[in-house]
Amino acid sequence: MTTLLQLLDTRAASEPDRVALIVPGAEPLTHGQWAERSRRAASGLVDRGVKPGDRVGLVFGAAAWPDYAVAFMAVLRAGAAAVPLSARLAPADLRFKLHHCDTVGVIHTGGAPDAPGWTARLDDLWGSAELPDPKPADLAQVLYTSGTTGSPKGVTATHANLVWGCGGRRRPFAHSRHLVHGFPIGTNAGQQMLINALDAHPAVVTLPWFTPDRFAALIETHRAGTVFLVPAMAIELLSARVHEEHDLSSVLLLGSAAAPLPGRVAADLCRVFPKATIANYYTSTEAAPAQTVMIYDPERPGSLGRAAAGSAVKIATADGEPLPSNSTGEVWMRSPVSRSYYGDQGSKVFQRGWVRMGDLGYLDEEGYLYLVDRESDVIKSGGFKVSTIQVEEAVYACPGVVEAAAVAIPHAMLGKAVMVAVVGSVTQKDLRIFLKDRLAAHELPVKVITVDSIPRNHNGKVDKRALREAVT
Repeated sequence: MTTLLQLLDTRAASEPDRVALIVPGAEPLTHGQWAERSRRAASGLVDRGVKPGDRVGLVFGAAAWPDYAVAFMAVLRAGAAAVPLSARLAPADLRFKLHHCDTVGVIHTGGAPDAPGWTARLDDLWGSAELPDPKPADLAQVLYTSGTTGSPKGVTATHANLVWGCGGRRRPFAHSRHLVHGFPIGTNAGQQMLINALDAHPAVVTLPWFTPDRFAALIETHRAGTVFLVPAMAIELLSARVHEEHDLSSVLLLGSAAAPLPGRVAADLCRVFPKATIANYYTSTEAAPAQTVMIYDPERPGSLGRAAAGSAVKIATADGEPLPSNSTGEVWMRSPVSRSYYGDQGSKVFQRGWVRMGDLGYLDEEGYLYLVDRESDVIKSGGFKVSTIQVEEAVYACPGVVEAAAVAIPHAMLGKAVMVAVVGSVTQKDLRIFLKDRLAAHELPVKVITVDSIPRNHNGKVDKRALREAVT
């Protein structure tokens, strides 16, 4: 397959009545409906003047996944590039992204955003214009990063990038009739679920708003064999003890993405999903479809695994020079089909097919990847560098801890020191005693606070900048 359009049309021709997407409260979307509706909407876009290479914003809420899927493919059929954005974004953030990539118009579900060009609902776009024939190298998508370490960046992907690995004889997740996920529209993980709806064996099921009980009920109702979530969702499921109210025995694969899965959380998931293989996926919006995959192994609880087929990973200097095993350096990944930043071809993130991930880590002798920390999160305390990931792993191991995050705070003598925010019933005194023999002196938190929740961004990652601002 060379484009997602060919993938959908082939599936629609062979299995027109097979359900592709399910959202409670909405009509299921079949592959046949998906193809036909996207053709009509694409003609409507061309009638509005959309030309090959234009960017079209898609502002949709999670309850409208089926319509979003139609709109996404309609934009591609019109020869344009889709800019997926969640309707939950702040108006200023939405405005910035729509203007940054010069969108010519926006398709939305209601409450037209402040945007350049025209705005329209999906149902307004039926037309009859002749459609172009996009090529594999054409721009298909501009997807924005979360912006936790700076301004959000638009990451471009071609048709060839999005379709890479699709169209094989054996469809992914063939053990499942249904795949349940909790990823939002406008995220890299959410886009992968959209591609799964096109290419994978199971129907893809999601819900308008994540709550632990609703998510577990969705798994039980559909007897889902495959589940994808982010660590924050996994923690909520465990805390709510949903396994006591819902039958989760159908799950054979549980995948976690978007952030490292703490070892204790992975071990608890093994108990709650007794038949499931727990897999941790590591990638980024810039590096996709490259990724590493790690099947949870108690002997390697902190590893993110090895590079998946078609991908490569190395530990290197800032200039890309490889470092030997067990040496800490920058994590680099190589994708089989590269992406880039919109309007910034000279970025140092993309170099000769390799992508700087912004993380520090190391590879062991067998090629397993371990993260030391996000480069921007490393705490330089006195003469030492402290890994917040290592601190958080130790905190998670303490009984009574539900969630935890470590950040740097100013210190009069050391410059910076460790602060830990904790959700749970553990007392600050008991946590300090627990950590005393598990962390080095320079890693011990000088401040521990108990909070109701850890701030997270739209992608489900801990927003450490927001946490620091809230407590300092």
